Amino acid sequence: MSVLVIAEHDHGTLKGATLNTVNAAAQCGGDVHVLIAGHNAGGAAQAAAQIAGVAKVLHADAASLAEQLAENVAAQVIAIAKNYSHLLFPATAHGKNVAPRVAALLDVAQISDAMKIVSADTFERPIYAGNAIATVQSSDAIKVITVRTTGFDPAVAEGGSGAIEKIEAVADSGSSSFVGAEIAKLDRPELTAAKIIVSGGRALGSSDKFNEVLTPLADKLGAALGASRAAVDAGYAPNDWQVGQTGKIVAPQLYIAAGISGAIQHLAGMKDSKVIVAINKDAEAPIFSVADYGLEADLFTAVPELVKAL
Repeated sequence: MSVLVIAEHDHGTLKGATLNTVNAAAQCGGDVHVLIAGHNAGGAAQAAAQIAGVAKVLHADAASLAEQLAENVAAQVIAIAKNYSHLLFPATAHGKNVAPRVAALLDVAQISDAMKIVSADTFERPIYAGNAIATVQSSDAIKVITVRTTGFDPAVAEGGSGAIEKIEAVADSGSSSFVGAEIAKLDRPELTAAKIIVSGGRALGSSDKFNEVLTPLADKLGAALGASRAAVDAGYAPNDWQVGQTGKIVAPQLYIAAGISGAIQHLAGMKDSKVIVAINKDAEAPIFSVADYGLEADLFTAVPELVKAL
């Protein structure tokens, strides 16, 4: 049977996490189909059809899907689920909101945060904040999976020739309504898509110092800014900068950790980064255990010197 990827998009364009999920789907066996559930989302459907390896795009378009409410998207997935052996969602905030509802409605066990497809029914996923890897085998007829996108390279976004098929959109469930949204506008790359991330910890001491010390470095490198949970809890950085088990999972080409001790929860969110640079004056800080390059120094001295050297 075919495999279905539930795309994450903003109607006009696809989110990068969809490409990683398509790559994971291709490893499950069978044709890969992509569901675009939205309103006036023809742009996203066209983009999905061009992804290499995608055989078909199912386009459900209705006002009830305009705000991507989890109840409505889940109902849309359920309407076509019987045609698929696997339903794959990116393990993003949106995917984690919809997938459990789909699994519950199908009465199957969800496989969360899959980071490797061993076979069509066997998957690897991290447990204990990534300190152990569980191999999970499922006998469910329909497998509902959220995909840890950092575990898979993105599929090639161009060169495909998938057919676009319009399908009937489900009616509004009426169980929830969209009230409003506050969208943070970023002048730098989005955290989960950034190739370089500069992160700070509680050692920075204040939000003013956080910005004063780390922003020049991020500007020089064209990097996104991140933070540990301790820094976010202390009010030094906004919530959407948090990297870690309870924040965002990232795997950039370069991750610079300044004044971050390296608690297990933080390491779980960034240890798959290609190159990790740690700056900390505590030689015993756990962050050094995963760092490719470690600098035992006061960040308030080391970071400005690094900026000058750049």
